[in-house]
Amino acid sequence: MSEAIRKLLTIMQAKGGSDLYITAQCPPSLRVHGEVAPIGSTPLTPEQTEALATSIMNDRQRQEFADTHELNMALSYAEIGRFRVNIFRQRGSVGMVIRTIPTEIPTLEQLRLPDVFKDIVMSKRGLVIMVGATSSGKSTSLAAMINHRNEHHAGHIITIEDPIEFIHPHKRSIVTQREVGTDTLDFQHALKNTLRQAPDVILIGEIRDRETMEHALTFAETGHLCMATLHANNANQALERIINFFPEEAHAQARLNLALNLRAILSQRLVKTKDGGRTAAIEILLNTPRVSDLIFQWDIPGIKEAMAKGENYGMQTFDQHLVRLWQEGRIAEDEALRHADSMNDVRLRIKVAKGQTDEGDEGSGLELKLH
Repeated sequence: MSEAIRKLLTIMQAKGGSDLYITAQCPPSLRVHGEVAPIGSTPLTPEQTEALATSIMNDRQRQEFADTHELNMALSYAEIGRFRVNIFRQRGSVGMVIRTIPTEIPTLEQLRLPDVFKDIVMSKRGLVIMVGATSSGKSTSLAAMINHRNEHHAGHIITIEDPIEFIHPHKRSIVTQREVGTDTLDFQHALKNTLRQAPDVILIGEIRDRETMEHALTFAETGHLCMATLHANNANQALERIINFFPEEAHAQARLNLALNLRAILSQRLVKTKDGGRTAAIEILLNTPRVSDLIFQWDIPGIKEAMAKGENYGMQTFDQHLVRLWQEGRIAEDEALRHADSMNDVRLRIKVAKGQTDEGDEGSGLELKLH
């Protein structure tokens, strides 16, 4: 049955798909440039989906899936590529989603990420949080940042992932990559021993709980660069999620720790380009002295305003970047509006750029009356 998976993955790679969906009562389906479409018209039976999933598991993984009904793993075929797999149960049957992991780590330039990303990843210390929805490209952007550091700085980079996605060769840095369930029992066991391994940079695959968040802050506080992903839609939501990991009586201390140790929050959304591809819309919050004060005071609206006014530092909001992408001719106006935090603000900015503000229209009408 693994041969059937191999054939499906070959089709996905040939079509440039990012995700393969295996679900009972539905044909295998591919996501290509954000759109999902079936491969053929024959639905899979529950027995077929279970057989497909089981065919790519080893004995340990089969036992883990039997115990938890959830499994994350990596899959690699030399002639096809490397993939991230999530296997789960739904409606009493087995399903899975297989995502392509590029075999070559893209550069920051290839991803068209702002130059400030280079400054951030070359920092000596601090906490860097990459946020975004599922399938927003967080892992790819972080991999490009780690690769930049690896190429330009001699040191020790440790990654703790579930599973390992991008394989980082040793370049100027030594890169230690630990996979949960294979190289370490779980995130917590790995994190507790990380500082004993003399790291310069620590990448945590995902922050999911208070204990992991506390480790991340401690790593930054002790002079390390700690990078991690978090599920949130933007910087403000990420800040609120971080603080809410802690009980209410610990919020003041958590705000202080965050204000002192945060380096940046980078938020990402993938938007459709006019040529049918996708590009990243990026929000950048840097922990300037002003932002640090606002975090400690917990002035969320003030943080948003500081981000919007901080372009000289390299900061930008989603809406500012969406308008810029539209001005560059890379995305359509309706796509900019669809992904905007404030549709009204983006619509107004685009009107101003076109020279079609409401004030201009009213002024023209008044001028006609005077004549």
